[in-house]
Amino acid sequence: MTHPAITNSALMMALGLVLVALLVSRREQLGLEKEMLWSSLRAVVQLVLVGYVLKTLFALDNTWLTLLMVLFICFNAALNARKRSRNLPHAFTISFAAIGVATGLTLALLLASGAIAFLPMQVIPITGMIAGNAMVAVGLCYTQLRRRFHDQQQQVLEMLSLGATPRQSARAILRGSLRAAMIPTVDAAKTVGLVSLPGMMSGLIFAGVDPVMAIKYQIMVTFMLLSTASLAAIIAGYLACRTFFNARQQLTLPGAE
Repeated sequence: MTHPAITNSALMMALGLVLVALLVSRREQLGLEKEMLWSSLRAVVQLVLVGYVLKTLFALDNTWLTLLMVLFICFNAALNARKRSRNLPHAFTISFAAIGVATGLTLALLLASGAIAFLPMQVIPITGMIAGNAMVAVGLCYTQLRRRFHDQQQQVLEMLSLGATPRQSARAILRGSLRAAMIPTVDAAKTVGLVSLPGMMSGLIFAGVDPVMAIKYQIMVTFMLLSTASLAAIIAGYLACRTFFNARQQLTLPGAE
């Protein structure tokens, strides 16, 4: 089965759609023209660079380079998750620990079960998917913790004054933050196949793989995204929650705006 090639003229036609969005933004005075141009340019540069890097890694097929790429992906995911914390102490360390542990456990399980082989062309894309999903969950968890501690600080202070421990006083906040952080992943799992055809499934079908086999791969991806997001959010939530209290068990609100 032959597959259509993406020519330069096809890419230019796709760029025309971006120009349409720019015209709409300018006509409606949305003020997004610079951001859209910068985002498009940045996406092209990043994707071209990543494409050549992946091509080299796939050709070398080196174990240590593959592991280094996995760490690099987790490192960058932690950096981006930290931005959502806004002054939360040790945010990068917490993010890297949460994303690294969740991603590592998921990869280990997939490799041990034989679902994927330890090959760069399989390990690196899977790592990107699960680490990116964990990054979103961790970032949402930080946002929710900061907002809920700020909104419910009086209740927390009252519980502390009555003898509750920081963990007891923050239990409801942590539980609500974890639920909110996992909602996007849970909603995506509910609508997969009905509303959206995810990237892996669509890509495999486009490449000529039997749709039933593509569905099996997508089911695997859905399961691992759910597990990684929940594990990363729980680790980050419990560790980050401690930073809202000092050594004297007093509420400090380090992440409050």
